[in-house]
Amino acid sequence: MRQKLVRVVGGLALASALVVGAAGCGGGDEGGSASGDKCGLKLAFFGALTGDAANLGINIKNGAKLAVEEYNEKNADCKVELLEKDSQGDEKQAVGLAREIVKDTKIIGVIGPAFSGETEAAAPVWEEAQLPMISPSATRTDLSTKGWKMFHRGLGNDASQGPAAAAYIKDTLKAQKVYVIDDQSAYGAGLSKNVVDSLGPLKVGEDKVERNVTKDFNPVITKIKSSGADAVFYGGYYQEASILVKQMRAAGVTATMVAADGVKDPGYVEAAGNENAEGTILTCPCAPTTEAKGNFAENYKKKWGQDSGTYSDIAYDIAGIFLKGLDEGNTSKDKMLEFINGVTYEGVANTYKFTDVGELDPQYLKIWAYKVANGEIASDQEIKTQ
Repeated sequence: MRQKLVRVVGGLALASALVVGAAGCGGGDEGGSASGDKCGLKLAFFGALTGDAANLGINIKNGAKLAVEEYNEKNADCKVELLEKDSQGDEKQAVGLAREIVKDTKIIGVIGPAFSGETEAAAPVWEEAQLPMISPSATRTDLSTKGWKMFHRGLGNDASQGPAAAAYIKDTLKAQKVYVIDDQSAYGAGLSKNVVDSLGPLKVGEDKVERNVTKDFNPVITKIKSSGADAVFYGGYYQEASILVKQMRAAGVTATMVAADGVKDPGYVEAAGNENAEGTILTCPCAPTTEAKGNFAENYKKKWGQDSGTYSDIAYDIAGIFLKGLDEGNTSKDKMLEFINGVTYEGVANTYKFTDVGELDPQYLKIWAYKVANGEIASDQEIKTQ
């Protein structure tokens, strides 16, 4: 069990809520940072910035960076740096990058990793170094069962998203036969299992493909046609999902394509083509970014020249949690961990409070369904989780 502190802090106006004058810089504090004050301390972003999984990582990085830059504008004499580590979404690189982060003693916390596989690989390194982390997007359920004390995530896991997706398939789509496919990744396999467990007899077939390898889905599509499925759930990422739906439509399969947050990216629609992607249902443990409080959406677009993407607002809030922790004098890793474990943080996307295993408190879970319509991913409805 973790010792809990009771704090309620706000993030609606990050630029003002996090302001502490530079005069506060100068104390001594043991426990993990090279300096006893917050001046010059760092946060690390960990996720894909290049490669075929870059879109999601860039969304997250941009949200976190906006928070840090807004903070630094108000604390010009006592800035916090955001160090960016590009994992390319490759869990094979994760351990080495995690060790690089640990070597920098000014890093007080990690925003990320973005994906479940790289989280599974990197988290033990940070656990040993006692470096707190909060992922804005890694949803594999069992990540919180490893006994890690540093691990936290700012959204619901696949044990909530999977059943919600199944509920939408049953109650909204009214599908009678569902074929389930996963890409065997840490994320896709775990998510699909949760969907299968919730579908019951509606599941008429199940198959596996290989992420970054499978390009010809026709053998699977033949099975889908034979099964008579009127809905197909794909557990994986948008790169393969776009190929799958394109080949499904070419083969005359009209079953509704359903996927989750790994496919909720404009890159899916672009790669699949508007006509092929039309009607796709995408679930996400995230509310529409248009519902973010305050001026977040406006400020994000002004800064980056485009609308915020999936998990940009959650990443902004996670950065805000760390920055608020620093403002309250938690300038060592152990004190930052204690702060995170006890905080109730009112952000622009959600309220954040963590359980003893680092999960988002169930009372704050949000699962939404989105629908591709006219080439755009539009919000459809919130799926109740309780």
